[in-house]
Amino acid sequence: MEEALRDGSVSLVIIELDQPINLTVGRRLQLAAKTGKTTGLCIIPEGMGSNAAETRWQCDPMFDPERADSTLMCWRLIKNKSGTLCDWYVRWDATKSNPADRIVVVSPPGE
Repeated sequence: MEEALRDGSVSLVIIELDQPINLTVGRRLQLAAKTGKTTGLCIIPEGMGSNAAETRWQCDPMFDPERADSTLMCWRLIKNKSGTLCDWYVRWDATKSNPADRIVVVSPPGE
């Protein structure tokens, strides 16, 4: 992951962790991402955590009784070293032609 982040030839690098990373490894990944102007996303199992994270998100499926739609999710920013914490309710919209527009921020269920 560090090499891919530092190289900068891709805009996003994703890795799924099976063990915690220490502060040294986390800092190396942060510096590599900054050098390569790349975003690094570590998928960390719940409860494992990482003190090196700049931000920590939790993504949960939501049930919307008004719609038969399984794409509603709540994205929670639960750690942010440089800003505020917030929740976003999002829905996948496959009808959008541009893939970047397919995640749509929506109102919470029942509002």
